Amino acid sequence: MKQATILIVEDDVDIHELLEFSLSSEGYQLLSAFSVKEAWQKIENNEISLVLLDWMLPDNSGIDLLRRIRKYHTLLPVIMITAKTEEENKILGLDVGADDYITKPFSIRELKSRIQAVLRRTLPEEQSIQIGRLLLDPISQRVMVGESELDISATEFRLLHYFMGHTDRVFSRSQLLDQVWGMNSYVEERTVDVHIRRVRKKLETHGLSSLLQTVHGSGYRFSRQL
Repeated sequence: MKQATILIVEDDVDIHELLEFSLSSEGYQLLSAFSVKEAWQKIENNEISLVLLDWMLPDNSGIDLLRRIRKYHTLLPVIMITAKTEEENKILGLDVGADDYITKPFSIRELKSRIQAVLRRTLPEEQSIQIGRLLLDPISQRVMVGESELDISATEFRLLHYFMGHTDRVFSRSQLLDQVWGMNSYVEERTVDVHIRRVRKKLETHGLSSLLQTVHGSGYRFSRQL
C-alpha cells in the first residue's frame, strides 16, 4: 500500500524538526508548512493523507484553517497539536472537525499511536469492496456484478469507488468534484450529474440502480441497502 503523506503545520522550529525526525523514521512521506497560507497551498497541490495542525500560527488561527479544510476537503484527517489545554478549546477543535486533539508537551509514542489510529479509519483501502452482488476491485480496476463485468470509464470507476468507500453519506456536487475530479479541475457541477446518470444506467442493467440515490436539495448518496 502507498505510504501515507503527512503535512506538518507548525511554526515552532524545534517542534517541527522533532516531528519530522520522529515520523520520517516510521516511513511516512512528510510535507512542511509554517503558516496557514503555506499549509493551504500544500493541501491544494498535493495528495495528503493527514494533517498535523498547530492552533497558533503566525498569519491566522489553525482553527480557521480547519474550518476551511472541512469546507473544501471534507474527509481529510486532521490531528490538532496545541498548547491550549483548556477543555473548551479541545471541544471547539473537535466540534469544528478535528479527528483527534493532543496537547503540548506530548509523547511521541502517543502521537504515533494516534496517527496510526486515525489513518486506519480514513486511508482508502486497496482491498476489494463488496456491497451485495456488486464487487469493486481497486487493483484490477474492475467492477463486477456476479460473473458480469461493468463497462465503465476511469472517471466512473473513481466515482463509484468513492461512493462505495463512503456509503450512506450524502455528498454535494461540489464535494464530489473535489474528491473525484480534484480541487484544481475546471469541471462544471452538471458533469457530476452526467456521470451519475451513466453509472446508474449501468447498475440498472443488473437491478442495482437504487443503490445510487438522489437526495433532493443536497446531492447524492450510495446506500448499502437496495
